Amino acid sequence: MLAKRIIPCLDVKEGRVVKGTNFIGLKDAGDPVELAQRYNVDGADELVFLDITASNERRDILKKLVRKVATEIDIPFTVGGGIRSVEDVRIILRNGADKTSINTAAVTNPVLISEIAKIFGSQCIVAAIDVKRNYHLDQEKTILKTKEGSCWFEVYIYGGRTPTGIDAVKWAKKLATLGAGELLITSMDRDGTKLGYDNELYYLISNSINIPLIASGGAGKPEHFLEAFKIGEVDAALAASVFHFENYPIPSVKKFLKSKGVLVRF
Repeated sequence: MLAKRIIPCLDVKEGRVVKGTNFIGLKDAGDPVELAQRYNVDGADELVFLDITASNERRDILKKLVRKVATEIDIPFTVGGGIRSVEDVRIILRNGADKTSINTAAVTNPVLISEIAKIFGSQCIVAAIDVKRNYHLDQEKTILKTKEGSCWFEVYIYGGRTPTGIDAVKWAKKLATLGAGELLITSMDRDGTKLGYDNELYYLISNSINIPLIASGGAGKPEHFLEAFKIGEVDAALAASVFHFENYPIPSVKKFLKSKGVLVRF
């Protein structure tokens, strides 16, 4: 059995780590290099760096900042934001990333995933999907019946600004066939709320694919990580504000998970 991974995320805007709720109301959360250093010492299994406005602003990612962060850590490092080509991936890897996260470009140019996999290997592709519940039903979508009513999960791009009409469950399956090594699924409904992960979403997707799934959005306490692993059946749990503001440092989360029988690395 593989150990479950705990992954802090640096959402970066204008060189600073920020965090909001439901992708809006962003507040400063610190310096990315300093936070990276802390998480490396705290025992994070990996680190994710997302330049959250690069795609919407149609600009390149902050390469110098990526390189500064990479020099401070010795754990797997995933970088995303504004990556639109094979050359963009090559540049990010040369600047210290181990993996690249691709969201918008995967939707607008799906063949890019296959091209990257062929050149660099599937292990370096973390296909990201930003997802929001849609209660306007469509018989062609994957419908989930919930206590709030029946819904389907819609894919959003450009930093959560643009709905696509794409079914997230079907898109996850497609990304796996295109060559993605793992998926990073963010619930926009739960993002920053600290109400817990959307485990109905994660269970639906994790049982539809054969590659690792990283859950993102909603972590507020150690119990939420446990629920993501036990109920959502995910392979890794990503979080931001709960770590940035030291509500529950990574060591305390891991100790709690171990006490509940979850295999984690120390």
